[in-house]
Amino acid sequence: MVQKTGYDKLKFLRQLIKNLPSQDQMNVQAYIITGDDAHQSEYIQEQDKRREYISGFKGSAGTAVITLNHALLWTDGRYFAQAKLELDPLDAWILMKEGIPETPTIEDWLIDNIPTNALIGTDPNFISHSNWLRIENCLRDAGLILFPVEKNLVDIVWGSERPTSLKNNIVPHEIIYSGINSGYKVNACFDKMKEKKVSILVITALDEIAYLLNLRGSDIPYNPVFIAYAILFLNRVHLFIEEDKLSLNAKKQMKEEKVDFVCHPYNSVQQFLREIIHTCKIKIWLSHTANHALHILCSRATKYVSITPISLMKVVKNRIEIEGMKLAHVWDAIALVKYFSWLEANVTEHNKCSKVTITEISGAEQLEKFRKEEKKYVGPSFPTISAVGRHGAIIHYQPSSYTDIAINCQEIYLCDAGAHFVNGTTDITRTLHFGQPSVYERECFTRVLKGQLQLSMSKFPSMIKGNYLDTLARKFLWDVGLDYLHGTGHGVGAYLNVHEYPTMISWKPYPDDPGLQNGMFLSNEPGYYEDGKFGIRLENIELVINTTTKYNQLDRKFLTFETVTLVPIQNKMIEISMLTNEEIEFLNSYHKRCYKILFPYFQESQNITALQWLEKETQPIIKIKS
Repeated sequence: MVQKTGYDKLKFLRQLIKNLPSQDQMNVQAYIITGDDAHQSEYIQEQDKRREYISGFKGSAGTAVITLNHALLWTDGRYFAQAKLELDPLDAWILMKEGIPETPTIEDWLIDNIPTNALIGTDPNFISHSNWLRIENCLRDAGLILFPVEKNLVDIVWGSERPTSLKNNIVPHEIIYSGINSGYKVNACFDKMKEKKVSILVITALDEIAYLLNLRGSDIPYNPVFIAYAILFLNRVHLFIEEDKLSLNAKKQMKEEKVDFVCHPYNSVQQFLREIIHTCKIKIWLSHTANHALHILCSRATKYVSITPISLMKVVKNRIEIEGMKLAHVWDAIALVKYFSWLEANVTEHNKCSKVTITEISGAEQLEKFRKEEKKYVGPSFPTISAVGRHGAIIHYQPSSYTDIAINCQEIYLCDAGAHFVNGTTDITRTLHFGQPSVYERECFTRVLKGQLQLSMSKFPSMIKGNYLDTLARKFLWDVGLDYLHGTGHGVGAYLNVHEYPTMISWKPYPDDPGLQNGMFLSNEPGYYEDGKFGIRLENIELVINTTTKYNQLDRKFLTFETVTLVPIQNKMIEISMLTNEEIEFLNSYHKRCYKILFPYFQESQNITALQWLEKETQPIIKIKS
């Protein structure tokens, strides 16, 4: 079978757009292709990568718009450089850089370029309700109608080449790791439903279903979840899933944890809701992040549209989850110390006389080998970013056989890697230099470090939204006219999605952010990137904990962060003169804790190199008085 070229795909898709039937004498003039699946997952199955198939762009965030004359891709600053490399064919696409003041939104571009009294088509199964409403409201005022196209046009273009769905087993997440049984969680949801006077709660987010039922799967790359819908109705959990995927142990645990459940075929969820709505007058709870097709279906019922109670439950970890997350970061730190010490020894040797060449890919593979030495390791929580020099400026760079280059002593090396263990999830970034960094590189690194330290040391009122803390991490870059085009922090799941919403620390407001609370885990990851030269990012995972303050005027609880990541910051990259005494004291204390916790794990003879690296990188920093 001859695969279609990028030109072929666009030509075929445009013909399908032309052939769509008119509505009220209006024709479809543009077709929107999101990067979402039906559950708005960050990572998606191969068969759901419609935007990637039509455009070639593999980033996790982006939307394509196809008209009869144009093909455009909107994506944010994490992916500008990547999109230029991947759009296929590049000359047929226009890259729309989100976040740049001169870049119009999708809605504004359509309004300016599509004649009035036209339809803008898209598949409502693969766009959230909130995004649908936002686009629809903007277009309506300009005489354009957002129109649900029943049959997905990309699937027609894809044809027999489209991959089939996975049939992976679903397994129990045991109480020794979850800390709370699923029956308790389900009953808590029913209590919230009674409070809101709703009869049905529809759950579409895959991590929410996995958390609620204490189950884990492997249908989605890098996220231990499974493809399903769940509907809570009449004190029962209706699980829409291919039942043969549920292992006997998974069913047994749900029964033991007193979950009254019944399984239905995955594709029957819309029919199930349709029948209930037809026979009963009910109120349905749907998240605004659920796909718009479900909202269309439920429009005949009374809807309560709000974030689900499960989304807020899972972001505040219980005692068992907190202990498991901390232990996972110890195990991950062991692997990373081994990796960075191995890199330093071998990259240095290579530049002297060794015949060994370590590349971005072989380096990432070696890190994976070190992680696999831990018995409770499950797999990576996202694709490892192993980036040398200019590749580090591509914020979500993934090395390939076409781009792979050697890790060397002349350029900065950025490694962003995360892991799933059965008791927790990790995410860490370290930026290192195995030779002599330039004065400018050290300055940029230190400004990033100062932002990270200031955020780590901050105290803030309980329930304040993470958006308010973002400036703390950027100040020292802003002081000299530098910045980074991504958020500063995201929530982290407990052996769940590494990017856990709705808790965020970002320049953008997140309306669903419930506010910071004791027991939440978030990343702290400022960075700086120079296109074509280098990238710098430092990322730790922080646990939100209670703290005390000198005064307490409003009798309000205050919080701070406890860093659970335990991998040293490379000393040679730091311009010590730029650090305050408070920052030096905090960094020294952090390194002392890293050494104390990790030291016992490196006592065997084969770990002597790792121990020496750990000792070197955790030496106290001393500021020389001028």
